[in-house]
Amino acid sequence: MSVQSKPQSSDVAPIAPKKIPTSVNFFTAGLGGLIGWVVIHPFNTLGIRMNLASSSGAAVETSFVKFSSGILKQEGVGALYKGLGAGLLRQLFYATSRFGFFEVFRDTMAKYRETDFLSRLVCGVVSGGVAAAISCPAEVTLVRMSNDAAQPPAQRRNYRSVGDAFQRILREEGSATFFRGVGPFVNRAMLVGAVQVGTYDQFRGLFREFGVKNETANVFYASMTSGLIYSIVTMPFETAKNRMAFQRPDPVTGVNPYRSALQTITTIARSEGVLRLWTGFPPYYLRCGGHTVFMFMSVEWLRGLYQRSA
Repeated sequence: MSVQSKPQSSDVAPIAPKKIPTSVNFFTAGLGGLIGWVVIHPFNTLGIRMNLASSSGAAVETSFVKFSSGILKQEGVGALYKGLGAGLLRQLFYATSRFGFFEVFRDTMAKYRETDFLSRLVCGVVSGGVAAAISCPAEVTLVRMSNDAAQPPAQRRNYRSVGDAFQRILREEGSATFFRGVGPFVNRAMLVGAVQVGTYDQFRGLFREFGVKNETANVFYASMTSGLIYSIVTMPFETAKNRMAFQRPDPVTGVNPYRSALQTITTIARSEGVLRLWTGFPPYYLRCGGHTVFMFMSVEWLRGLYQRSA
């Protein structure tokens, strides 16, 4: 008597990927942000210096290539990595909380309504504002260190390290200085949360509908697109943040020239022209677009490693 084998179904459902814990989401978001920042930090330094140089008219007739080559010839490659420690410290708080909280807020909201473009924007705005408030002290330290070498010798603060900069700012100027420019930084971060994280999540789905199924290509296209949009939208707030973070009080009145994000933006636009708000855009886009690509690709790679090893 022959024994017939039991027919195997060809409709076996694929094993669903293991759900990633919230702690791992936060960890990979922060580590991805750190990896991306190491790559694009030189462009951030160039962007800050070119942007702040415009306040004295130094960059009005200078292209990005000429401005960059001038710094390399005069100060060397090491100048582009000034403030790297502060940048990494900023990412440790900023990237971790921004992308991590976005996913928490998005998944929580999904319990009550469909996850659509509007809900992604709302979650991005809220998570961006929270992340900026947390990381503002590191941001001020980063701006100070990145542009210090561009000042006349008599005006340089000559910070030796991120720890030295942090301690001196606290000791010489008070803790409130760490939140100088917090207004434009939070405003910018809320926009970044919406147009970077929010649109990235949306573009992932759109590119899948357009036939981009490969994960690497999908992440690359979505991150480059969201990076371009958020660079254009947030550049005026980046300019305001840089001016406020690096400003010095008037020697006669003792009053800071820039007091709020809106006042700074309108003052620059009125006295220097609207386009001055986008001075230094090429390195800013290389920073924003580059960091968006490297961060999100690193995050997806890290989470893939976790799921394969779990």
